[in-house]
Amino acid sequence: MPAADETATESDPIHHCLSMWHAWLRSPSAEGLDEVLHEDCVFYSPIVFTAQEGRDVTALYLQAAAGSLAGGGTADDGNGSGDGSGFRYVKEIVSGTQAALEFETTVEGKYVNGIDIITCDDDGMITEFKVLIRPLQAINLVHEQMRRMLESMQG
Repeated sequence: MPAADETATESDPIHHCLSMWHAWLRSPSAEGLDEVLHEDCVFYSPIVFTAQEGRDVTALYLQAAAGSLAGGGTADDGNGSGDGSGFRYVKEIVSGTQAALEFETTVEGKYVNGIDIITCDDDGMITEFKVLIRPLQAINLVHEQMRRMLESMQG
């Protein structure tokens, strides 16, 4: 663990990981996630109690979230590439192999605020992805949106 006075450097694995993650967000596809998700990745949903284990199920949830949380706008990677009407990262806290990315969006006219906590391995592959969402009405709305999106994706 780094000493308290050390700061993140561009060579930390998380920077490579976030670069790939932001690239995927600009153009979400199932294939793109294979490049950033470790095969043993674990996903922690704000809705589902149990951890979802493995690349395939993590990819499914992340694709559904991308479709549900877009808010009708363009995804913004936090560097001003979006149009401001949809999902966007507003803060990033980055160090070593971990990042906390605060996001905002609007879904069905309701404000959604949350945090993606991403952990990667030394190769920059995501090993853990945890999503936290607030306020309560946003959780309920996202739950319904995700349910519908997952049902449509699974046929």
